[in-house]
Amino acid sequence: MSGISARGAALAGVALLMAGAAAAFGGWAFLSLGFVIGMAHALEADHLAAVAAMTDRRDGRRALIARGAFWGLGHTLALFAICSTVVLLGLSISGRAEAALELVVGLMIAGLGLRVLWRMHRERIHIHVHEHDGHKHLHAHSHSGERPHTRDHGHRHRVGRGELATMGIGLVHGAAGSAGLLVLTVAATESLTQSLAYFAVFGAGSMVGMAALSAVLSLPLGHVQRGAGWMKTAVSLAIAALAVIVGGGLALESLPGLQTAL
Repeated sequence: MSGISARGAALAGVALLMAGAAAAFGGWAFLSLGFVIGMAHALEADHLAAVAAMTDRRDGRRALIARGAFWGLGHTLALFAICSTVVLLGLSISGRAEAALELVVGLMIAGLGLRVLWRMHRERIHIHVHEHDGHKHLHAHSHSGERPHTRDHGHRHRVGRGELATMGIGLVHGAAGSAGLLVLTVAATESLTQSLAYFAVFGAGSMVGMAALSAVLSLPLGHVQRGAGWMKTAVSLAIAALAVIVGGGLALESLPGLQTAL
């Protein structure tokens, strides 16, 4: 398992232990377990950071859920396509390739965090103190200019591009996570059909998991959007920091894999 990252090895190890317990109950239990593991896989920190950083400040609840579902769709398509191709053709994913994909994911997530900061700078959002009737309070303000909210056609196109971009992020994540899933599946399944079925239910589980999480998170985020301006700014800064820290950490973790594979 030397060609597998620590995260992939951990996923495979835990899942194999659970799969061994479920094997006594038959193939359906194993596939059901794969669906549940896929849902849990969607909740990993790098996945959450990426989807959060892709969230637009104007997104409503439906848009947030759609972004989560599109991330899951891209993730599922990449996992199924890569893993199925590798198994059908008898190929393997090298440690260097996996480390390179992890590096791309880390840089991508960090870039998304920087994109949030750039968007805040473009909108020129800042916090300053106001005083009214002897009481001081924080106030977040933007000088980006007010625009009439009548161009619904343009908004529809921006939402569409955002969903496609989120699906692209999911595709990259799915490609990076394919090595760990291959280790799990090859070691725990007994036939090609069972392997392909496991790829499918694992991916479907990740899609449902991210969509469900997005639905839950849309409630507090909706409250934030209706709240004070400083609250929106604070949440945006927190999301940006999370993405940069998680993405940067993931990129650094991938470097030893690139060096040892050379």
